[in-house]
Amino acid sequence: MLLALGPFIVPLIVACAMFMENVDGTVIVTSLPVLARDLGHDPITLKLAVTSYVIGLGVFIPICGWVADRFGSRTVFRTAIGIFITGSLLCAVSTSLDTFVAARFVQGIGGALMVPVGRIIIFRSLPKSEFIRAMNYLAVPALLGPVVGPPLGGFITTYLHWRLIFVINVPIGLLGIWLTNKYIENTHEPHPGRLDWIGFVLSASGASLFMLGLSLVGGELVSGSASFGMCMTGIALLLAYVLYAGRVELPVLDLRLLRIPSFHASVIGGSLFRIGLGAVPFLLPLALQEGLGMTAFRAGAITCASAFGSIFMKTLATRILGHYGFRTVLMVNAACAGVAIAVYGLFFPGTPHWLIWCIVLVGGFFPSLQFTSLNTLAYADIPGSDIGRATSVASVIQQMSLGLGVTISGIVLQISHYVQGHPKIVFSDFWPAFVVVGLFSFLSIPITARLPHDAGDEIARGST
Repeated sequence: MLLALGPFIVPLIVACAMFMENVDGTVIVTSLPVLARDLGHDPITLKLAVTSYVIGLGVFIPICGWVADRFGSRTVFRTAIGIFITGSLLCAVSTSLDTFVAARFVQGIGGALMVPVGRIIIFRSLPKSEFIRAMNYLAVPALLGPVVGPPLGGFITTYLHWRLIFVINVPIGLLGIWLTNKYIENTHEPHPGRLDWIGFVLSASGASLFMLGLSLVGGELVSGSASFGMCMTGIALLLAYVLYAGRVELPVLDLRLLRIPSFHASVIGGSLFRIGLGAVPFLLPLALQEGLGMTAFRAGAITCASAFGSIFMKTLATRILGHYGFRTVLMVNAACAGVAIAVYGLFFPGTPHWLIWCIVLVGGFFPSLQFTSLNTLAYADIPGSDIGRATSVASVIQQMSLGLGVTISGIVLQISHYVQGHPKIVFSDFWPAFVVVGLFSFLSIPITARLPHDAGDEIARGST
């Protein structure tokens, strides 16, 4: 059967690996409350499990292209799958929060190498005439992952055991390694050039320490002074990287690209938007279970409604952009998304489940349109020779923004819970967190407003 697929065997192998990574990223969120109690911590502390995965993704993305060129794309891709499997097994056998967070970080490293290198493999194995069809294969994991992940994780957690969530990655990953060995060539560049190791160490350690320190604020694992020290050290390293990157010719993350207005609006304005949206996959299942008393399976079945809304909006996004243009769509849609997130904070134990499902469904429309707009606008004015470097900068900032969303929402939830003085988390503790992360969506509007009215029009009008 695989031979009958001809040239599309490779895209399918890559798509399956990406589907595993996408499902794993969404499957855990509905399991956090049960998982937290099993590990002896409160559910809010488990934001560390989400953040550590995002850190692993973010800090290793910039070097994946160089690593693939240096060691061969097949070697790196199957190694990435192996790292991901190892991280999954470590998650499954973890008996403490420390080991679980470390295992999630290992998974993030595997995911960071797996997804970009998978795209490199496709672009090198197919003629340009087949790129669009191949990219359609890669769109499936991004669409189906958020649909399958939450209810699957909820079902396994409610009726089986949360550890099985990570065990199911093993046979899928092993099959992926076998297929990679059989059907993917080990292409690489003979002279990949010099990697900016100094820049990588500064940016990776700075981002990791800052994000980890912020995630530990108000937690049980380290003291407040230790988490504050980690944040300050991380900021100092990041500032050192900014100074360093301005003095070298080819830094690992070329921040000079942010001087391009459309790229700046997409990445910086988009990062504020992603802080708000990054919080929702963590905060909403937690609110449904801890606040409204739902089972993990019921919470997962409701959470996935946003994915259906996202899929529906993707069919309209091109026409909406063609009619109104990037600037207007980004500003109006950001406001609608902020309101939608804040509305989630109005849910109370008597709210009908069908109504919650419908609201979450509608809430999925806005991030889908915003991400389509932001990801397209990012490359509107980027020279072809700089697309790779621009992708690295955008990907790292995007991942860090999503992690910040989880961290900030967790901190606000902790403060709200403390101020209201409830013995355990209740539904009224959640609304301040939803309001705060919703406001981040509004904060992206002033940055987008600086764009020219015709920004990206060649792309937007040309797509209709």
